[in-house]
Amino acid sequence: MSLELPDFSDVVAAAERLASVAHRTPVLTSATLNERLNGEVYFKCENFQRIGAFKFRGGFNALAQLNEQQRKAGVVAFSSGNHAQAVALSAKLLGIPATIIMNSDAPAAKLAATRGYGANVIEYDRLTQDRAQIAQDLVEREGLTLIPPFAHPDVIAGQGTAAVELFQDVPDLQQFYVPLGGGGLLSGCLLAAKAMAPACEVFGVEPQAGADAQQSLRSGEIVKIAPPASIADGALTQALAPMTFELIRSMVTDILTVPDTELVQAMRFFAERMKMVVEPTGCLGAAALMRQGDLQGRKVGVLLSGGNVDVSALGRLLA
Repeated sequence: MSLELPDFSDVVAAAERLASVAHRTPVLTSATLNERLNGEVYFKCENFQRIGAFKFRGGFNALAQLNEQQRKAGVVAFSSGNHAQAVALSAKLLGIPATIIMNSDAPAAKLAATRGYGANVIEYDRLTQDRAQIAQDLVEREGLTLIPPFAHPDVIAGQGTAAVELFQDVPDLQQFYVPLGGGGLLSGCLLAAKAMAPACEVFGVEPQAGADAQQSLRSGEIVKIAPPASIADGALTQALAPMTFELIRSMVTDILTVPDTELVQAMRFFAERMKMVVEPTGCLGAAALMRQGDLQGRKVGVLLSGGNVDVSALGRLLA
């Protein structure tokens, strides 16, 4: 079966669709970090996006293209938090009923926010239950439209709009570091990079405890791992989807991993030096960059994917 892969034209169309609803997030720099790394680092701050993460882009782009019958029946999504909030808010803005399946150990702030946007939340145990099967049951029983967190061409195209904005603001980037879970964000960013900055090296970064994508890239086929344990709750996927795997392996420079301890160090840097809250998953690219050392004058982009972390958890991690 051939895959329906998105291309850059889909990303451009998504950017037009999102222009009036998504925030054009800022690109920030740190003189301290630039001096430390001997380069120019540009942070694309999706922690300032609506719902506090890049996921709003893909969620809205997918829901905005549903037909009248699909909108009336409603949608279902599964997510550890940011995609949940993205679909919930997008559904509210578009007047579409939404059911969200979330793991019971998801951050309390993400559970509360998703309910706050008006979605019906169904909790499940991610260690013993299959969220995809729960969603499929609802699709078959109630006629809902499934909006997956990453394996969807419209979701991928929407996520890629973050990179479009970054390359518009800083067109001569030489490297770009992007957080990686299921691969929707990285796939979209790769489409934008290939079209707008083909010489730029693009690195996906996942938690060291959940290195399924790195193993997949090395082996040339999708590798599924056991449920990983990491503070990067937005990247706790067990495997790439065929769609994201095809896009990533054809365009990515490499896939890197970082341990949780270095995610905490990056969170502390953003809090202390840049006065920003960035969630652990959002720090993946930054942590990988910081361990690279001397940039030798290169211009580097880093996507900060989100800032949704419980205040109490943030305090414990930084203490």
